[in-house]
Amino acid sequence: MLSLVADLLTHPAAGLLADVAERVVRITVFLSLGVFLANLAVAFGLVDKIATVSRYLTGPANLPDEVGAAILTTTASPTAGYGMLADFRESGVLDDRATLVAVTINTFFGFAQHIVTFYAPILIPILGARVGVLYVTTRGLVALAITLTGIAAGALLLDESNVDAAGVPADHEASPDGGRDGDDTADGPKTREAKVREAYGETVAKVRDILPRLAAIYVVVSLLVAYSEELLALFGAGGASVVGAASDLTGLLGLPGAAVPVVAAFALDTTSGAVVIAPLIENGTFTARTAVATMLVGGIVSFAVSTFKRSIPFQYGIWGREFGSKVIAVNTGLKIVWIALALVLLLA
Repeated sequence: MLSLVADLLTHPAAGLLADVAERVVRITVFLSLGVFLANLAVAFGLVDKIATVSRYLTGPANLPDEVGAAILTTTASPTAGYGMLADFRESGVLDDRATLVAVTINTFFGFAQHIVTFYAPILIPILGARVGVLYVTTRGLVALAITLTGIAAGALLLDESNVDAAGVPADHEASPDGGRDGDDTADGPKTREAKVREAYGETVAKVRDILPRLAAIYVVVSLLVAYSEELLALFGAGGASVVGAASDLTGLLGLPGAAVPVVAAFALDTTSGAVVIAPLIENGTFTARTAVATMLVGGIVSFAVSTFKRSIPFQYGIWGREFGSKVIAVNTGLKIVWIALALVLLLA
């Protein structure tokens, strides 16, 4: 019996699982701290302060000042921000062209929300500081490029015939704090202690939701990577064909063959993709630049999945089928164009 236990403890799989457990614990610590700080930032209004610059972008785009309040709101709640823009469109403040411009300008400010709620507390701890910051910076520059494209489009394509500032609904007029006051509740202003307790509760809930999936994916992926040669051998010539196809695909972009499973994981879930590529960065399979390029390719592939899972239900719910399709087409098209340009720069 003792010899059996000793054999199990010295088996390579046991060491692999120990490494996985150590990594998951480390990620959990940083994830918990990051999510807690992110929730504190939201609770104390830091996100709103970051977004106030949006008001100064509507002028060059020939949009009413009140649209800045919707863009600001998008940083804290995309649903609320899009809802405000939908009201502007329905009330005649913005026509379809002006609405598309406003939605495009929204892009960077929607991304800003994800910095404090996802990228900084979750993705960077998984990928490591160097690769994580490079990836988030690249995605941020892509989002900023899309926003600047929207401003340029507004400057070139919009005039007074596309907007009617006099028709702004009264309940959406910009207020000194951007039309939002997250500190007030039905029972009065929240205390500092209440905000901290709420941030803690949200952190526990989010970590509890993420951790089991993170650990399970990490175990499965680590085992698949460790025994990839044995698994491919089971398929014989079929396995060789898979490897050949992967080499052809990644060879076109100059990426390692290991990029294929990473891209596939990103198509399912961004966190899963990060979990898959993290150990491959540590062992030198990917450099920082090829890792970021691979994740960007995964992001392009994931658009097809996320469009059906999230974009279509959300955009159709906000705008209806016809205009929602236009919003999806503009958003997706601009993302693909700017990510492709980012890939060219990374891999040049």
